[in-house]
Amino acid sequence: MTDQATPEASSAPAERPERDRPWLIRTYSGHSSAAASNALYRTNLAKGQTGLSVAFDLPTQTGYDSDHPLAKGEVGKVGVPVNHLGDMRALFDQIPLDQMNTSMTINATAPWLLALYIALAEEQGADPSKLMGTVQNDIIKEYLSRGTYMFPPEPSLRLIGDVVAYTVNHMPKWNPTNVCSYHLQEAGATPEQELAFALATACAVLDTVKAQGQVAEADFARVVGRISFFVNAGIRFVTELCKMRAFTELWDEICRTRYGVEDPKFRRFRYGVQVNSLGLTEQQPENNVYRILIEMLAVVLSKKARARAVQLPAWNEALGLPRPWDQQWSLRLQQIMAQETDLLEYGDLFDGSPVVQAKVDDLKDKARAELARIDAMGGAVAAIDNAYMKRKLVESNGVRTVGIESGEQVVIGVNAYTETEPSPLTTGDGDGILKVDERVEAEQIAALNAWRDGRDQAAVDAALAELDAAARDGGNIMGPSIALAKAGGTTGEWGETLRRVFGDYRAPTGVGTAMRDSAADLAEVRAQVDAVSERLGRRLKFLVGKPGLDGHSNGAEQIAARARDSGMEVVYEGIRLTPAEIVNAAVEEGVHVIGLSILSGSHVALVRDVMERLAKAGIAEVPVVVGGIIPPADAETLKAAGVAEVYTPKDFQITRIMAEIAALVDARAAA
Repeated sequence: MTDQATPEASSAPAERPERDRPWLIRTYSGHSSAAASNALYRTNLAKGQTGLSVAFDLPTQTGYDSDHPLAKGEVGKVGVPVNHLGDMRALFDQIPLDQMNTSMTINATAPWLLALYIALAEEQGADPSKLMGTVQNDIIKEYLSRGTYMFPPEPSLRLIGDVVAYTVNHMPKWNPTNVCSYHLQEAGATPEQELAFALATACAVLDTVKAQGQVAEADFARVVGRISFFVNAGIRFVTELCKMRAFTELWDEICRTRYGVEDPKFRRFRYGVQVNSLGLTEQQPENNVYRILIEMLAVVLSKKARARAVQLPAWNEALGLPRPWDQQWSLRLQQIMAQETDLLEYGDLFDGSPVVQAKVDDLKDKARAELARIDAMGGAVAAIDNAYMKRKLVESNGVRTVGIESGEQVVIGVNAYTETEPSPLTTGDGDGILKVDERVEAEQIAALNAWRDGRDQAAVDAALAELDAAARDGGNIMGPSIALAKAGGTTGEWGETLRRVFGDYRAPTGVGTAMRDSAADLAEVRAQVDAVSERLGRRLKFLVGKPGLDGHSNGAEQIAARARDSGMEVVYEGIRLTPAEIVNAAVEEGVHVIGLSILSGSHVALVRDVMERLAKAGIAEVPVVVGGIIPPADAETLKAAGVAEVYTPKDFQITRIMAEIAALVDARAAA
């Protein structure tokens, strides 16, 4: 007879192991208006989200008010517009800031948005020293990827140092800079480049703070302890997991050897993560759910390198702006992992794994070598000025692009297993995405004008004078910024004041000549371009332009580089051009075709503006092609306005696009 448990023993509940606290659960959100975004935040918090992650629109990110000419078409598209303290009040209405952990994805204007946040907290009766949260405040990656910089690198780093010093001295629970490698991977960084470029950025920030002397030497370890990171996790699960362990070990090493930090808690690699959006596909978008889950596993499975905060993209971000239901789906994914599984009941699952340790060591060795190259140049700022880091990202992204085109890098639903059934997720109204009402911009501008009319202009002028003086004299700009926020100053006034002091800046594009001779079918396209150029009587000239404030230039850079490799003469002056500047360049350069790249959702307004200006300039016959995240209905609208062709992320064969552009120019010339 076999032994059996007694009824008493079998009915006793198993003792549950003690569980670790879960990471902060966030969704990155904000759109249309402060009031609409506030409603979304309160809904998500009610659904169990444990922290806020605020997305600001491009005018706010680049220091313009909503009525600035460059803001046309951009207001409320990729985030919430915040022009002044009134907008900040509406954004956090019924949300007590002293009970919230708020992440603000803001960089060039980080001192200003933090000043508005502090001013509002004081209005609510909160003690700023108790506030918890993060401003991204990483300007270096803006020169390399997203493009929302305002000033040259040196004064930009100075402003970061001001924020670090102010928060360490007055807001000890606040993370004053969130070194962001997320967008480096989106721009094509390899794992070792992501490691090295992010760590070089952190060193540049710490070296700046140390040189400024605003923090006592005895408190410098606390500065190091408040540095946090924001990383990306891609689909190569094992590599990404090992990358995070490498980040943790390398940062501990840098803190000990470079900065002499002895307390282990100040050497901790504290990071938040959003998993990869670059790899989300327009084709078969339902597959993105699996990609997001796998990518999240890389940053939560390894206890010693577990993320402190996680935000996940929605399955349909390759199609457009996610709806509240789409964000809820991503939120539930985190909650299931944190609360239904037993993940948080165990120690590190990968300690002692020879496979994991070998990969970690390899990544660390390659990252150290890259860091040494950057240090030899003079650091991260020097590697921006000489375009080294930007050029390496463009090259790496080119290798990735060619790999997808050739099929060497398999992407399910894109270059493999492309047969598909219609997705019920994208049927119905709006093609399965949220669309921002076009009236939002006019309403925001009207509210901005009312705000200006109702404030004490003398108080604003006095606060602006104090800000100007601090910027010129080398004083910390946080105090004057907070005073300006309380006086009723605006984002544009803050930005314009500092632009007068520090000047504007245009970063290197990183687009060299003839970088990828190995691209598939390039010889055939070159022959085609040569033939068309001969019929034209001169080399086919292609203007690649990025109108508006969208700084995501990865696609435009790949198009410009491949066009040059194909034998075209390319005019590409980088990001943030007005429609007038693009049309003027088209006239002056005598181009044969214009390509516009817009990923901010402002494509209809900006393209219409360009088309109208081309007609007024007498060159309406020059064909225009447009690329971006453009829903089918908008693509038809653009074609009705005269656009020759619209390309979206599903059009990944760049060499084929070059052939189509050459054929388009040939057909127009023959007409």
